[in-house]
Amino acid sequence: METKAMNPTDRDSPNKNHKEIPGNPSTATSSKIRLNDRSNGNKLGVLSEEDWQFWIHNGYIVIKNAVSKEQVAKTASFLWEFEEKDPNNPSTWYARPNQEMEMKELIGTGMVEVYNHQELWYNRQVPKIYDAFVDIWGTDKLWVTIDRANLNFPIRPGHEYKAFIHWDYDPETKPQNVQGVLALADQIDENMGGFQCIPELYRTYETWKLTQPAYRNRFQPDISAFKDQIVKVKLHAGDLLIFNSLLPHGIRANHSDKVRIAQYISMMPAEEDNEALKQWRINSWKNKIAPSGYAFPGDPRNWEQTKYGVAELSELGKKLLGLEQW
Repeated sequence: METKAMNPTDRDSPNKNHKEIPGNPSTATSSKIRLNDRSNGNKLGVLSEEDWQFWIHNGYIVIKNAVSKEQVAKTASFLWEFEEKDPNNPSTWYARPNQEMEMKELIGTGMVEVYNHQELWYNRQVPKIYDAFVDIWGTDKLWVTIDRANLNFPIRPGHEYKAFIHWDYDPETKPQNVQGVLALADQIDENMGGFQCIPELYRTYETWKLTQPAYRNRFQPDISAFKDQIVKVKLHAGDLLIFNSLLPHGIRANHSDKVRIAQYISMMPAEEDNEALKQWRINSWKNKIAPSGYAFPGDPRNWEQTKYGVAELSELGKKLLGLEQW
C-alpha cells in the first residue's frame, strides 16, 4: 500500500481529539478493544491474582522492579542533562521553562519535552513492562505511547502549584484506555510531587455524577466529598504504575526537598489498519518529532533533532512502534 509522504517536521497526529483537551495523541483516544475481563482464559504473566483483584477494585496497580535501578538512573541522568539542570545544585532547578504551556494547569509541574531519545525507548522496550500491559489488555498486539518525562521540583515560596485531580478523558465517554508512570527515582515521601488518585470516586462514579450539576467540568471533578480519600501512591525507582483512565488522578504539589523524576509509559492495542497513525508514529521516532496537542508544547530548542541520534529499537520495540507488524 502506497502512503503519502510525510513532512519530517510534522507534529500533527491524525488523532485530532487532543487539540483542546488533555491526553496523548500518539495512539487512539479510546481502544476498539475492551480492557481484559479474563474471559479469554489466558493466564496472567506479570500480575498475580491478588494484583488483579487490586487492579479491578482500585483502578491502578504497581508493578514492582519493572526496570532495573541502573537503567532508570541512566534515564534520570539524561533528563537532567536535557533540562540543563544540575541535580546537586538547586539554584539551577528554577530556570525559566523552555516552552510555553497552553494547558495552564500543567505550568510548574516539571514536564520535560523529550519523546524519542534512546533512554526513553530503552524503558519502553523492557519485556516486563510489555508483559504487564498484555495482562491489562488481554492481547499481545500493543503499541506504546510516544510520551515524555517529568522533573517535579520542590515548590518555592511565591511559585505555588495548586495540585489538581482530573481525568484526561471525559469519563462519560467510557474510554477503554490506561496510562502509566515509571518512577526514575524513589517517590516514597508523601510530601513529594508524586501520583495521587481517588479510587473511591472511580468505584462510585455512576452514583456520584447524579449528585453533580449538569454543567460540571467533565475533566476536573469537585472532590470536596473525597478530601480524606485521596491515595498518595508510593513508588521506588524502577516501579511502574498503571492506571485506568477512568481513575481521577493528578500530580501532587512537591512540598519536600526532593525531586520527583518519572517517565510516562503506556500501551494500547495496536491499530495496524490505521495507516495514517502508523506512519505518523514511525515519522515521530525516525525524525524525533514530539506530538502536538493541548498539553504538548514541544521543545523550541529542537535538541532531539540536533543533539541526539535516532533511537535503536529491539525486535519488540519495532512492533511496539508500528514499524513491524505483530
